[in-house]
Amino acid sequence: MVTVIDATDLRLGRLASVVAKRALEGEEIAIVNAENAVISGAKARVLSDYDRKRKRGSREGGPFFPRRSDHIVKRTIRGMLPYKRQRGAEAFKLVKVYVGVPVEFADAEVEIIESAHIDGLSTPKYVKIGKISSNLGAKF
Repeated sequence: MVTVIDATDLRLGRLASVVAKRALEGEEIAIVNAENAVISGAKARVLSDYDRKRKRGSREGGPFFPRRSDHIVKRTIRGMLPYKRQRGAEAFKLVKVYVGVPVEFADAEVEIIESAHIDGLSTPKYVKIGKISSNLGAKF
């Protein structure tokens, strides 16, 4: 059984930590609407931080940072897993991230993580992952 989580208006870090913990426990998770997750902070600072991550390192050898919104979310989850060890690698394989809602999850019951919702922010400043992705040059 796959747990479907709707990332719309959820804070990325909180979402990633909850998903990482549940994946380590063996739960299979699908995250939909990844482009609608948010990162708190001033727009200019957040965009410059992600632009700096994108440009670090050499072009040939990496480290590489993703442009697509679903890959950015999955990379954030990977950062909260011990992905270089067998336990973490197996947990990482249990997590799937999608832009929009795929046909297979169209009528599935979605879960919303209340502890990660944007209503918990003390400031109205945030940026959606889709905006960061398009700023980095993603095609869609």
